[in-house]
Amino acid sequence: MRLLLFTGKGGVGKTTLAAATAAGLATRGYKTLVVSTDPAHSLGDAFAQRLAAEPAEVDHCLHGAQVDSRGLVDGMWQELRGKLTAALAGAGIDALDAEELTVLPGVDELLALTEVQRLAESGRWDIVVVDCGPTAETLRLLALPEAVSGYLNRMWQLKFAGGRGTVEAVRRLGSHLESLRGLLTDQARTGVRLVLTPERVVVAEARRTLSSLALRGIQVDRVIVNRLMPAPGVWRGAAASWLRTRRRQQDAVLAELAGSGLAEFSQVEHRASEPVGLPALLEISAELYGHADPLSANEKTAPPLLDVSEVDGGFELRVALPLGPEAAVDLARVDDDLAITVDGFRRLVALPGALRACHITGAVSDARGLVVSLTHAGRQ
Repeated sequence: MRLLLFTGKGGVGKTTLAAATAAGLATRGYKTLVVSTDPAHSLGDAFAQRLAAEPAEVDHCLHGAQVDSRGLVDGMWQELRGKLTAALAGAGIDALDAEELTVLPGVDELLALTEVQRLAESGRWDIVVVDCGPTAETLRLLALPEAVSGYLNRMWQLKFAGGRGTVEAVRRLGSHLESLRGLLTDQARTGVRLVLTPERVVVAEARRTLSSLALRGIQVDRVIVNRLMPAPGVWRGAAASWLRTRRRQQDAVLAELAGSGLAEFSQVEHRASEPVGLPALLEISAELYGHADPLSANEKTAPPLLDVSEVDGGFELRVALPLGPEAAVDLARVDDDLAITVDGFRRLVALPGALRACHITGAVSDARGLVVSLTHAGRQ
Protein backbone atom coordinates (compact mmCIF):
# COMPACT_ATOMS: atom_id res chain seq x y z
CA MET A 1 0.00 0.00 0.00
CA ARG A 2 1.23 3.51 -0.86
CA LEU A 3 0.05 6.77 0.68
CA LEU A 4 0.37 10.07 -1.24
CA LEU A 5 -0.39 13.31 0.63
CA PHE A 6 -1.08 16.45 -1.43
CA THR A 7 -0.65 19.81 0.24
CA GLY A 8 0.17 23.42 -0.60
CA LYS A 9 -0.82 26.98 0.12
CA GLY A 10 -4.55 27.63 -0.19
CA GLY A 11 -5.65 28.23 -3.77
CA VAL A 12 -2.72 26.60 -5.59
CA GLY A 13 -4.82 23.73 -7.00
CA LYS A 14 -3.78 20.82 -4.79
CA THR A 15 -7.30 19.30 -4.81
CA THR A 16 -7.37 19.20 -8.61
CA LEU A 17 -3.91 17.64 -8.81
CA ALA A 18 -4.75 15.06 -6.13
CA ALA A 19 -7.90 14.10 -8.03
CA ALA A 20 -5.99 14.02 -11.35
CA THR A 21 -3.27 11.80 -9.86
CA ALA A 22 -5.84 9.40 -8.42
CA ALA A 23 -7.65 9.23 -11.77
CA GLY A 24 -4.38 8.53 -13.58
CA LEU A 25 -3.45 5.77 -11.15
CA ALA A 26 -6.85 4.11 -11.56
CA THR A 27 -6.49 4.02 -15.37
CA ARG A 28 -3.24 2.11 -14.86
CA GLY A 29 -5.12 -0.56 -12.93
CA TYR A 30 -4.23 0.47 -9.37
CA LYS A 31 -7.10 0.14 -6.92
CA THR A 32 -7.14 3.76 -5.79
CA LEU A 33 -8.88 5.69 -3.04
CA VAL A 34 -8.76 9.48 -3.04
CA VAL A 35 -9.84 11.01 0.26
CA SER A 36 -10.01 14.61 1.47
CA THR A 37 -9.29 15.91 4.96
CA ASP A 38 -9.74 19.50 3.77
CA PRO A 39 -12.72 21.21 5.46
CA ALA A 40 -13.38 23.01 2.16
CA HIS A 41 -14.98 19.80 0.80
CA SER A 42 -13.97 20.57 -2.80
CA LEU A 43 -12.81 17.08 -3.81
CA GLY A 44 -16.32 16.06 -4.81
CA ASP A 45 -16.58 19.20 -6.95
CA ALA A 46 -13.49 18.12 -8.92
CA PHE A 47 -15.23 14.86 -9.85
CA ALA A 48 -18.65 16.52 -10.21
CA GLN A 49 -19.89 13.96 -7.72
CA ARG A 50 -21.03 14.21 -4.12
CA LEU A 51 -18.71 12.39 -1.72
CA ALA A 52 -19.41 11.23 1.84
CA ALA A 53 -17.46 9.74 4.74
CA GLU A 54 -17.77 6.21 3.35
CA PRO A 55 -15.82 5.56 0.12
CA ALA A 56 -18.01 5.66 -3.00
CA GLU A 57 -17.18 4.44 -6.50
CA VAL A 58 -16.17 7.24 -8.86
CA ASP A 59 -14.96 5.08 -11.75
CA HIS A 60 -13.46 1.66 -12.39
CA CYS A 61 -10.69 1.10 -9.78
CA LEU A 62 -11.36 4.55 -8.31
CA HIS A 63 -13.20 5.44 -5.09
CA GLY A 64 -13.52 8.76 -3.28
CA ALA A 65 -14.39 9.90 0.25
CA GLN A 66 -14.62 13.07 2.33
CA VAL A 67 -13.52 12.62 5.96
CA ASP A 68 -16.14 13.85 8.43
CA SER A 69 -13.87 15.24 11.17
CA ARG A 70 -16.74 16.52 13.28
CA GLY A 71 -18.47 13.15 13.23
CA LEU A 72 -15.24 11.45 14.33
CA VAL A 73 -14.86 13.90 17.22
CA ASP A 74 -18.45 13.32 18.30
CA GLY A 75 -17.86 9.59 18.33
CA MET A 76 -14.35 8.22 18.91
CA TRP A 77 -12.86 11.02 21.01
CA GLN A 78 -15.75 11.46 23.42
CA GLU A 79 -15.32 7.98 24.87
CA LEU A 80 -11.62 8.42 25.67
CA ARG A 81 -12.13 11.99 26.83
CA GLY A 82 -14.68 10.80 29.35
CA LYS A 83 -12.22 8.27 30.76
CA LEU A 84 -9.42 10.84 30.96
CA THR A 85 -11.72 13.27 32.74
CA ALA A 86 -12.51 10.57 35.29
CA ALA A 87 -8.79 9.88 35.72
CA LEU A 88 -8.03 13.55 36.36
CA ALA A 89 -10.90 13.91 38.80
CA GLY A 90 -9.66 10.84 40.65
CA ALA A 91 -6.25 12.51 40.93
CA GLY A 92 -7.79 15.40 42.87
CA ILE A 93 -8.38 17.85 39.99
CA ASP A 94 -11.82 19.42 40.16
CA ALA A 95 -14.40 18.61 37.48
CA LEU A 96 -14.16 21.92 35.59
CA ASP A 97 -10.37 21.81 35.30
CA ALA A 98 -10.48 18.16 34.28
CA GLU A 99 -12.91 18.99 31.49
CA GLU A 100 -10.70 21.81 30.22
CA LEU A 101 -7.53 19.70 30.30
CA THR A 102 -9.05 17.03 28.08
CA VAL A 103 -10.05 19.43 25.29
CA LEU A 104 -7.05 18.46 23.19
CA PRO A 105 -6.10 21.09 20.56
CA GLY A 106 -6.27 19.73 17.02
CA VAL A 107 -8.14 16.56 17.96
CA ASP A 108 -10.38 16.86 14.87
CA GLU A 109 -7.32 16.92 12.56
CA LEU A 110 -5.76 14.03 14.48
CA LEU A 111 -8.84 11.87 14.09
CA ALA A 112 -9.01 12.75 10.38
CA LEU A 113 -5.48 11.40 9.98
CA THR A 114 -6.40 8.36 12.04
CA GLU A 115 -9.32 7.71 9.67
CA VAL A 116 -6.99 8.00 6.68
CA GLN A 117 -4.73 5.36 8.24
CA ARG A 118 -7.71 3.09 8.88
CA LEU A 119 -8.79 3.33 5.26
CA ALA A 120 -5.23 2.91 3.98
CA GLU A 121 -4.64 -0.25 6.00
CA SER A 122 -8.01 -1.84 5.25
CA GLY A 123 -6.47 -3.82 2.40
CA ARG A 124 -9.05 -2.65 -0.15
CA TRP A 125 -6.75 -0.30 -2.10
CA ASP A 126 -3.26 -0.33 -3.57
CA ILE A 127 -2.89 3.44 -3.20
CA VAL A 128 -4.55 6.09 -1.06
CA VAL A 129 -4.26 9.68 -2.31
CA VAL A 130 -5.01 12.32 0.35
CA ASP A 131 -6.14 15.86 -0.43
CA CYS A 132 -4.92 17.61 2.73
CA GLY A 133 -5.86 21.07 3.94
CA PRO A 134 -3.71 24.17 3.26
CA THR A 135 -0.05 23.94 4.27
CA ALA A 136 -0.32 25.36 7.79
CA GLU A 137 -3.12 22.95 8.69
CA THR A 138 -1.24 20.04 7.12
CA LEU A 139 1.94 20.75 9.10
CA ARG A 140 -0.09 20.85 12.31
CA LEU A 141 -1.82 17.63 11.24
CA LEU A 142 1.45 15.78 10.58
CA ALA A 143 2.98 17.01 13.85
CA LEU A 144 0.08 15.78 15.97
CA PRO A 145 1.05 12.10 16.41
CA GLU A 146 4.34 13.11 18.06
CA ALA A 147 2.78 15.94 20.09
CA VAL A 148 -0.13 13.85 21.36
CA SER A 149 2.19 11.00 22.28
CA GLY A 150 3.90 13.41 24.69
CA TYR A 151 0.51 14.46 26.05
CA LEU A 152 -0.43 10.83 26.66
CA ASN A 153 2.89 10.11 28.36
CA ARG A 154 2.04 12.80 30.89
CA MET A 155 -1.45 11.39 31.28
CA TRP A 156 0.06 7.95 31.89
CA GLN A 157 1.25 9.15 35.27
CA LEU A 158 -2.40 9.16 36.35
CA LYS A 159 -2.93 5.51 35.51
CA PHE A 160 -3.53 4.39 39.06
CA ALA A 161 -6.04 7.16 39.73
CA GLY A 162 -7.99 6.47 36.55
CA GLY A 163 -8.41 2.76 36.94
CA ARG A 164 -7.64 -0.13 34.66
CA GLY A 165 -10.08 0.92 31.91
CA THR A 166 -8.40 4.31 31.51
CA VAL A 167 -4.92 2.77 31.48
CA GLU A 168 -5.92 0.43 28.66
CA ALA A 169 -7.62 3.19 26.66
CA VAL A 170 -4.60 5.48 26.93
CA ARG A 171 -2.22 2.62 26.12
CA ARG A 172 -4.18 1.72 22.98
CA LEU A 173 -4.26 5.30 21.76
CA GLY A 174 -0.55 5.78 22.47
CA SER A 175 0.29 2.60 20.56
CA HIS A 176 -1.88 3.71 17.66
CA LEU A 177 -0.19 7.10 17.49
CA GLU A 178 3.23 5.46 17.33
CA SER A 179 1.94 3.34 14.44
CA LEU A 180 0.59 6.45 12.72
CA ARG A 181 3.90 8.26 13.13
CA GLY A 182 5.68 5.21 11.73
CA LEU A 183 3.45 5.24 8.65
CA LEU A 184 4.07 8.93 7.97
CA THR A 185 7.86 8.61 8.23
CA ASP A 186 8.12 5.37 6.24
CA GLN A 187 9.48 6.62 2.92
CA ALA A 188 8.77 3.27 1.26
CA ARG A 189 5.04 3.74 1.91
CA THR A 190 4.40 7.48 2.27
CA GLY A 191 5.26 10.50 0.15
CA VAL A 192 4.14 14.13 0.14
CA ARG A 193 3.37 15.97 -3.10
CA LEU A 194 3.92 19.69 -2.52
CA VAL A 195 1.93 21.90 -4.89
CA LEU A 196 2.83 25.53 -5.52
CA THR A 197 2.26 28.26 -8.09
CA PRO A 198 5.21 30.23 -9.57
CA GLU A 199 4.93 33.22 -7.24
CA ARG A 200 7.61 34.38 -4.80
CA VAL A 201 5.32 34.43 -1.76
CA VAL A 202 4.14 30.87 -2.46
CA VAL A 203 7.68 29.63 -3.09
CA ALA A 204 8.87 31.10 0.23
CA GLU A 205 6.18 29.14 2.05
CA ALA A 206 7.07 26.01 0.07
CA ARG A 207 10.69 26.24 1.27
CA ARG A 208 9.52 26.49 4.88
CA THR A 209 7.24 23.52 4.34
CA LEU A 210 10.08 21.41 2.92
CA SER A 211 12.25 22.24 5.93
CA SER A 212 9.56 21.47 8.50
CA LEU A 213 8.66 18.16 6.83
CA ALA A 214 12.32 17.16 6.62
CA LEU A 215 12.68 17.88 10.34
CA ARG A 216 9.89 15.40 10.99
CA GLY A 217 11.40 12.75 8.73
CA ILE A 218 8.56 13.00 6.18
CA GLN A 219 9.64 12.78 2.55
CA VAL A 220 8.47 15.14 -0.19
CA ASP A 221 8.76 12.97 -3.29
CA ARG A 222 7.43 15.51 -5.81
CA VAL A 223 7.25 19.29 -6.04
CA ILE A 224 4.61 20.36 -8.58
CA VAL A 225 4.46 23.87 -10.06
CA ASN A 226 0.86 24.45 -11.10
CA ARG A 227 -0.86 27.10 -13.24
CA LEU A 228 2.10 27.99 -15.41
CA MET A 229 1.00 30.45 -18.09
CA PRO A 230 1.23 29.05 -21.66
CA ALA A 231 3.82 30.64 -23.92
CA PRO A 232 1.98 33.06 -26.29
CA GLY A 233 4.16 32.17 -29.30
CA VAL A 234 3.79 34.64 -32.19
CA TRP A 235 0.51 36.12 -30.98
CA ARG A 236 0.14 39.89 -31.07
CA GLY A 237 -1.94 42.40 -29.21
CA ALA A 238 -2.52 43.45 -25.59
CA ALA A 239 -3.52 39.95 -24.41
CA ALA A 240 -0.38 38.40 -25.89
CA SER A 241 1.76 41.13 -24.31
CA TRP A 242 0.18 40.45 -20.91
CA LEU A 243 0.80 36.70 -21.29
CA ARG A 244 4.48 37.28 -22.19
CA THR A 245 5.00 39.54 -19.20
CA ARG A 246 3.33 37.13 -16.83
CA ARG A 247 5.22 34.14 -18.22
CA ARG A 248 8.55 36.01 -17.92
CA GLN A 249 7.78 36.68 -14.25
CA GLN A 250 6.95 33.01 -13.71
CA ASP A 251 10.08 31.87 -15.56
CA ALA A 252 12.19 34.09 -13.30
CA VAL A 253 10.65 32.40 -10.24
CA LEU A 254 11.29 28.96 -11.78
CA ALA A 255 14.93 29.92 -12.40
CA GLU A 256 15.26 30.90 -8.74
CA LEU A 257 13.74 27.56 -7.75
CA ALA A 258 16.19 25.66 -9.93
CA GLY A 259 19.16 27.50 -8.43
CA SER A 260 18.07 27.37 -4.81
CA GLY A 261 18.54 23.68 -4.11
CA LEU A 262 14.80 23.04 -4.09
CA ALA A 263 13.94 19.55 -5.33
CA GLU A 264 13.39 18.92 -9.03
CA PHE A 265 9.86 19.97 -9.93
CA SER A 266 7.11 19.04 -12.39
CA GLN A 267 4.98 21.59 -14.24
CA VAL A 268 1.31 21.93 -15.18
CA GLU A 269 -0.02 24.72 -17.38
CA HIS A 270 -2.94 26.96 -16.46
CA ARG A 271 -6.27 25.97 -18.03
CA ALA A 272 -8.68 28.41 -19.63
CA SER A 273 -11.59 26.59 -18.02
CA GLU A 274 -11.90 24.91 -14.64
CA PRO A 275 -10.98 21.20 -14.88
CA VAL A 276 -14.05 19.33 -13.64
CA GLY A 277 -14.91 15.68 -14.31
CA LEU A 278 -12.82 12.64 -15.18
CA PRO A 279 -11.90 13.57 -18.81
CA ALA A 280 -10.45 16.94 -17.73
CA LEU A 281 -8.64 15.38 -14.76
CA LEU A 282 -7.12 12.64 -16.93
CA GLU A 283 -5.86 15.33 -19.31
CA ILE A 284 -4.03 17.00 -16.42
CA SER A 285 -2.66 13.64 -15.25
CA ALA A 286 -1.25 13.00 -18.73
CA GLU A 287 0.47 16.41 -18.76
CA LEU A 288 1.84 15.97 -15.25
CA TYR A 289 3.18 12.42 -15.52
CA GLY A 290 3.36 11.70 -19.26
CA HIS A 291 4.08 8.00 -19.78
CA ALA A 292 5.63 7.65 -16.32
CA ASP A 293 3.88 5.95 -13.44
CA PRO A 294 2.28 8.60 -11.17
CA LEU A 295 3.82 6.75 -8.23
CA SER A 296 7.30 7.69 -9.43
CA ALA A 297 9.11 10.40 -7.48
CA ASN A 298 11.09 13.37 -8.78
CA GLU A 299 14.10 12.08 -6.87
CA LYS A 300 14.42 8.35 -6.37
CA THR A 301 16.22 8.61 -3.05
CA ALA A 302 16.27 11.32 -0.43
CA PRO A 303 19.53 12.18 1.33
CA PRO A 304 19.77 11.06 4.96
CA LEU A 305 18.74 13.72 7.45
CA LEU A 306 22.14 13.48 9.16
CA ASP A 307 25.55 12.78 7.63
CA VAL A 308 28.76 12.92 9.68
CA SER A 309 32.30 13.46 8.40
CA GLU A 310 35.49 13.72 10.47
CA VAL A 311 37.64 16.82 10.01
CA ASP A 312 40.80 18.07 11.69
CA GLY A 313 39.99 18.72 15.33
CA GLY A 314 36.41 17.49 15.26
CA PHE A 315 33.46 16.68 13.03
CA GLU A 316 31.10 18.21 10.51
CA LEU A 317 27.46 17.23 10.77
CA ARG A 318 25.39 17.89 7.66
CA VAL A 319 21.65 18.24 8.26
CA ALA A 320 19.80 17.75 4.98
CA LEU A 321 17.28 20.59 5.19
CA PRO A 322 16.25 22.76 2.25
CA LEU A 323 16.88 26.28 3.56
CA GLY A 324 16.01 29.54 1.86
CA PRO A 325 18.16 32.65 2.40
CA GLU A 326 15.49 34.07 4.70
CA ALA A 327 15.23 30.97 6.93
CA ALA A 328 15.56 31.58 10.68
CA VAL A 329 17.66 28.75 12.17
CA ASP A 330 18.54 28.09 15.79
CA LEU A 331 20.70 25.28 17.20
CA ALA A 332 21.09 24.11 20.78
CA ARG A 333 22.27 21.06 22.71
CA VAL A 334 19.71 19.29 24.89
CA ASP A 335 21.52 16.45 26.66
CA ASP A 336 22.47 13.99 23.91
CA ASP A 337 20.22 15.62 21.31
CA LEU A 338 20.66 18.47 18.86
CA ALA A 339 17.66 20.83 18.98
CA ILE A 340 17.07 22.27 15.50
CA THR A 341 14.55 25.07 15.07
CA VAL A 342 13.75 26.33 11.58
CA ASP A 343 11.19 29.11 11.14
CA GLY A 344 9.52 28.17 14.40
CA PHE A 345 9.43 24.39 13.80
CA ARG A 346 11.59 22.48 16.29
CA ARG A 347 12.86 18.94 16.42
CA LEU A 348 15.21 17.07 18.73
CA VAL A 349 17.62 14.93 16.71
CA ALA A 350 19.60 12.22 18.51
CA LEU A 351 23.31 12.82 17.95
CA PRO A 352 25.49 9.88 16.85
CA GLY A 353 27.50 8.44 19.73
CA ALA A 354 30.80 9.93 18.55
CA LEU A 355 29.39 13.46 18.74
CA ARG A 356 27.76 13.39 22.15
CA ALA A 357 30.88 14.62 23.95
CA CYS A 358 31.44 17.43 21.42
CA HIS A 359 30.65 21.14 21.52
CA ILE A 360 28.95 23.08 18.73
CA THR A 361 31.42 25.67 17.42
CA GLY A 362 29.60 27.02 14.40
CA ALA A 363 27.20 26.41 11.54
CA VAL A 364 26.77 27.49 7.93
CA SER A 365 24.03 26.78 5.39
CA ASP A 366 24.04 26.18 1.67
CA ALA A 367 21.65 24.86 -0.97
CA ARG A 368 22.02 21.31 0.38
CA GLY A 369 21.23 22.16 3.97
CA LEU A 370 22.99 22.99 7.21
CA VAL A 371 26.58 22.12 8.15
CA VAL A 372 27.26 22.10 11.90
CA SER A 373 30.87 22.16 13.17
CA LEU A 374 31.64 20.33 16.40
CA THR A 375 34.88 19.92 18.35
CA HIS A 376 35.96 17.35 20.90
CA ALA A 377 35.37 18.30 24.53
CA GLY A 378 38.33 20.28 25.84
CA ARG A 379 39.19 21.77 22.45
CA GLN A 380 37.98 25.17 21.20
